[in-house]
Amino acid sequence: MNARENALRIIRFDSPERIVGGCPTHGIGYRGCNHEGFEGGGHHLPVGSVWRDIWGTEWHRSHDGVMGFPKGNPLADLPTAISHYEWPDPNDERIVRQIYQQAKGWNKDETFLCGSHRDTLWEKCYMLVGMENAMCFFYTEPDAMREVLRRIMDFQLGIAQHYLNVGVEMVGMSDDLGTQCGLLLSPKLIRGFLIPEYERLFALYKPRKVLVNFHSCGHIEPVLDVFMSLGVDILNPVQATANDPVSVRRKTAGRMALQGGISSGLIVSGPVSAIREEVCRRMWELGRNGRYFCGPDQGMPWPDAHIQALRDAVQECGQYPLRSHGTKSNSTRVGRRARRGSQVGGDV
Repeated sequence: MNARENALRIIRFDSPERIVGGCPTHGIGYRGCNHEGFEGGGHHLPVGSVWRDIWGTEWHRSHDGVMGFPKGNPLADLPTAISHYEWPDPNDERIVRQIYQQAKGWNKDETFLCGSHRDTLWEKCYMLVGMENAMCFFYTEPDAMREVLRRIMDFQLGIAQHYLNVGVEMVGMSDDLGTQCGLLLSPKLIRGFLIPEYERLFALYKPRKVLVNFHSCGHIEPVLDVFMSLGVDILNPVQATANDPVSVRRKTAGRMALQGGISSGLIVSGPVSAIREEVCRRMWELGRNGRYFCGPDQGMPWPDAHIQALRDAVQECGQYPLRSHGTKSNSTRVGRRARRGSQVGGDV
């Protein structure tokens, strides 16, 4: 079977031939989904660059090899700022033209056409409002925060219609909801403010059989049920030192595919033998019954020999039926130690 069919079988828990790193995709996105502005800008610019994205958020790129950071927040003064803020139009030709251009040349037999909803809701919210402000406004200005979240999702729904126009089969959504040791927002806030808006976007895609690959860094075990109830098909990156990947697998078995799970710290530090051991063990723990794409739990520059060791191990050890490769990994033990002593993310 080709890579596309194998990936479908992984997602569907339907006897794939092998474990791989991810789905083969032909990616498309609107102008601004990667923080570009109407007049340019982007994380490819040299250190010292400053630009505004299509939402009016000001970005500063300060470190080589690291994306820019949002420092200028156009909705920092809630609720008064909403009255004069100009929301981007999801039907603006400048924003959506490239969706149709990028969709050309898609090989339907080999890849999935995949649309990007980067910074789907929460992350876009704090980029507009400011992180510290947002944490306060959930309590001091809840109505204004709900309006901001609603208007962001209105934009995402408008973009989704364009993705559907060109025939997307998969979309990528992303909101980092976790820190290393706990949730960034309490489950109460996630369920009360974010879930009603997420449900609107999922309600558009899921009846049309569009697959959803959802990215959230950090410790997200307390809200796994949220991802499953929404209808997430693939959850990534299953950050190995922030979660217990075996526990994540147990809770999601048969309901949601996982992607990632290999400690980025281990890939950076090595040695090659430890990377290989980790990959083979993790594939057995998370993927022996399917529903697992094996890869790094973060994206960053890697030592060439180390990332190649990961790829080689996936290729050599990922053929079904898999073989057991020992006990739980050191990264899992590190993750458990990191979480002990932290109460971040409890209901408030």
